[in-house]
Amino acid sequence: MSVHPDLHQHYVQACQSLGRSENPFIAHLLQEADKDYKNDWTKGITLKIAGNNHLVPVQRVTDDDLQVLASVLRNTVFVTGLDLRYNILTDAGAKHMAAFLQENSTLQYLNLMFNYIGTSGAELIAKALHRNDTLGYLRMTGNKIGNKGGMFFASMLQINSTLEKLDLGDCDMGTQCLIAIATALARNRSVKAINLNRPLLYSEEEETTVHVALMLKNNSSLVELHLCKHDMKNFGVERLCEALYENSSLRYLDLSCNKITCDGVKFLAKLLEWNQTLEILDLNANRIEDDGAIYLSEALALYNRTLQALSVVSNNISGKGLVALSDAMKRNMELSYIYIWGNKFDEATCMAFSELIQRGRLKPSCTDVEPYTVDGHVHLAELSHGLKKHYYWTPSYGEVINRDANASLAIAAVSEH
Repeated sequence: MSVHPDLHQHYVQACQSLGRSENPFIAHLLQEADKDYKNDWTKGITLKIAGNNHLVPVQRVTDDDLQVLASVLRNTVFVTGLDLRYNILTDAGAKHMAAFLQENSTLQYLNLMFNYIGTSGAELIAKALHRNDTLGYLRMTGNKIGNKGGMFFASMLQINSTLEKLDLGDCDMGTQCLIAIATALARNRSVKAINLNRPLLYSEEEETTVHVALMLKNNSSLVELHLCKHDMKNFGVERLCEALYENSSLRYLDLSCNKITCDGVKFLAKLLEWNQTLEILDLNANRIEDDGAIYLSEALALYNRTLQALSVVSNNISGKGLVALSDAMKRNMELSYIYIWGNKFDEATCMAFSELIQRGRLKPSCTDVEPYTVDGHVHLAELSHGLKKHYYWTPSYGEVINRDANASLAIAAVSEH
């Protein structure tokens, strides 16, 4: 392998030899990568070739562009990450990527979010990971790989022992493949974070949640689990809580955008009284209401001393429940991040959270509300802070990893990405 291959020059040559026209966006980024290497050759770099970049003219990456890029990067040791989100890659591009993954031994991060890769592309990439032993983070978010495509990733999880973080959110996976993935994870010891958001489920029986719960009883490596938009109800939450009594590794549980009510939160509150590992609980966009908030606040005030972040955004909670949560923070010094926007704020709520902030108990960067006063009355304004505000997008300028907007990375980061 060459130490410094002069990426831009090799790209020009590869375009000529393969008979492809140059993509000016890729050419520009490779020139910048060459400069970065010369300034600091001691660490790897991530090529950010995202198709939604608004700062420079973007010609989105096609399958042909990826073929050329893969040939250029094949023998490069200092490119350790590849961000190809929001481009127009299809199954043909996935074929080039799969070949690259089998030949390259330095790539650790690959983001293919929101391209046009389908079932056959998923098969190629998943099978390439049977033999790849360097990739640590793969993001397939938004590629409509379907149930069959998801099954190939389930098979891969039985063989691959390197991948630590896998994102299969918004991939149109179904019940069969979610059960297969849960079954594979029961024995997999390398995956630390998995995102299974928004599958297509047509049953009310919550079979997938039951299988995820069974997996949690046996898995001792998973740190982060996203189950957003699973149509999860109180029965499913109860099964998860039963399993988490036997799990000592999970630190981040995302149950946002489900159908959990106060009865389901009662099981979570009981779990929090006993659990010593959960650090982040995301209940955003459920319907826990005042009773659910009070169950949580009692557990947090009296028993739990490990939870650091709680999101109850848009849960139909009024002043009674929100004030109870603010009171819990006065007794529990470990709970540092709380997100409450989208609920029913009365004057007591505004006063309670204003007091927490003024006294320094709640840092302004650790919540999504900011107090202001009009005519002697305290109100709360919304701040763009949260657990993962930059999940689907990143800012066009400034720091991409904003700790205020991405608190989950500051608390329980699985990897630098």
